[in-house]
Amino acid sequence: MEKKNLRIVFMGTPEFAVGSLQRLVENGYNVVAVVTQPDKPVGRHASVLRPSPVKEYALAHGLPVLQPVKMKDELFLEQLRSYNADLQVVVAFRMLPEVVWAMPRFGTFNVHAALLPDYRGAAPINWAVINGETLTGVTTFFLDHDIDTGRIIAQRQFPIPDDADVEYVYDGLMQLGAQLCTHTVDLVLSTDGNAPSQPQQDSDARHAAPKIFKETCAIDFSLTAKRIYDFVRGLSPVPGAWCLLTPRDAQAKAQVLKVYKAAKTGESSNSVEVGTLKAENRRLLVATVDEWLEILELQPAGKKRMAARDYLNGFQHPEHFLLK
Repeated sequence: MEKKNLRIVFMGTPEFAVGSLQRLVENGYNVVAVVTQPDKPVGRHASVLRPSPVKEYALAHGLPVLQPVKMKDELFLEQLRSYNADLQVVVAFRMLPEVVWAMPRFGTFNVHAALLPDYRGAAPINWAVINGETLTGVTTFFLDHDIDTGRIIAQRQFPIPDDADVEYVYDGLMQLGAQLCTHTVDLVLSTDGNAPSQPQQDSDARHAAPKIFKETCAIDFSLTAKRIYDFVRGLSPVPGAWCLLTPRDAQAKAQVLKVYKAAKTGESSNSVEVGTLKAENRRLLVATVDEWLEILELQPAGKKRMAARDYLNGFQHPEHFLLK
């Protein structure tokens, strides 16, 4: 079978998935339909519906789009069957029921932004950076009953520089994932649907990658400067690490402060209360459990993201505050 004859249904939602869909389309693979999440209500009154990046790309290239609320809905299943897919490709979508992933004759494979079995879950890129990893990658695997546990088809590695934030790693893995996606489709084609795969070894699953919520993003200044530094870059620019700017006298209300960029200083803060702030040579520093951490970029509540040196222009007596 030639790639133009292999009927592919693509499933994905965010920008990360667009990279793989675009590579399939631009390289002549036969994508017969796209499945993505329903449009998301946005705006003050949730009165505007925003399509997913995958939907926008699909419509711009004349691809049919399905947006089921429930994956087991019989109408959706009938529509999906009507496309008679040989293969389904999933990138950053949602957990699929067996009636969906087992539908194509060649099965369904997923492109996951980690080196499985490590970092199974919804936010593998964030957690890899948060945990200070120096290496991550992408994995393609066949879907089965449990999330991110199917047989591994192929993997590619991606180094994480010490100063990289999530945006850098996200962009790199999006491109690497797109390459691995078409490589995996070619494997399926060349083996007539019998691409070689290996079971995952659960003993190698050192970390989980659960979904990130607002409370997940709170900075704990009782940790080491290195761990906080990794935490900040692991959440930058989205969703953003945050803390509370708290007056020492407790007379004023604490304010939320987002931190987007920090730097290790190597300067000991062992004798200083954790969370103590100081300004030194137009640098904003906070005490951690072991050393001073410099805050480089931040966003005060109700204001735009800015450099810390600009924030200091209107922030008098930082020593009167703690970060908590």
